[in-house]
Amino acid sequence: MIEVNELTKRYGGTTAVDGLSFCVRPGHVTGFLGPNGAGKSTTLRIVLGLNDPTGGSVTIDGHRFRDRPRGLRHVGALLDAHDVHGGRTAAAHLSVLARANRIPRRRVDEVLEEAGLAGVRRRRISGFSLGMKQRLGIAAALLGDPPVLLFDEPLNGLDPEGVKWLRGLFRRLAGEGRTVLVSSHLMSEMENTADQLVVIGRGSLIAAESLAGFAARGTRPSVTVRTPDTTALTGLLTGEGARVRQEAGTLTVTGLSADRIGELALRQRVLLTELSTRAASLEEAFMELTADSVDHAAGEAR
Repeated sequence: MIEVNELTKRYGGTTAVDGLSFCVRPGHVTGFLGPNGAGKSTTLRIVLGLNDPTGGSVTIDGHRFRDRPRGLRHVGALLDAHDVHGGRTAAAHLSVLARANRIPRRRVDEVLEEAGLAGVRRRRISGFSLGMKQRLGIAAALLGDPPVLLFDEPLNGLDPEGVKWLRGLFRRLAGEGRTVLVSSHLMSEMENTADQLVVIGRGSLIAAESLAGFAARGTRPSVTVRTPDTTALTGLLTGEGARVRQEAGTLTVTGLSADRIGELALRQRVLLTELSTRAASLEEAFMELTADSVDHAAGEAR
């Protein structure tokens, strides 16, 4: 388990992390989300002892990471896929890590196979694509068979087959009772991968809850309606207090249930060709709940 308690990090007059507290528990894939500049990478670096906090603390299973010898046996992490020696082969890179952490040599071959890199084990890393470097970084994180794993933007550069493999890997690791924390800006992937979320903005906690719970407290569900008579239906629904947005012949309605819309249309003999409720997406909830934490927002098209 990862426990972050009142964590603060300042760089001069800039506060990157501001009194942040949350827990990441085993047995779940936890997504770590926030706008650019929210403090995610700084937090992960403090978790791994790469940066010192200005205040507060971070422990992993009750201990600071830097106090543990042979750290890869306790925590595996991928922070930057480019942070490798390009002149080494994949096997040599992992062998160095294995020796430094007293990990059996056989694990090198096992994780290369797991990551789909067994066939390029003797190729120099400088010739790897970004996706291959990501796979190598994931292999390094798995090397010590650790109970806690941290991944920062692990999907960058992966092809669809690689994304599918990684989704399955995360679920398997969590299913084995490990603690899995994944930082990503890809909301669609978090919807397919995470079951818990930690969301931060400007270094402070916005939410720490289930993915379903977070999405549910964002934008209200809407109803999609299609009709040959959009003008009549729009007037009917707005008269009942609904908000109606029309785009490409489709009405998106908030403020009324699908049942109520159907009842009103039937009463006024307005033909409906589609009537369906659409739950709020994670991306919509994220955009709404982090709106005040975005430093640079693009202007709305006019």
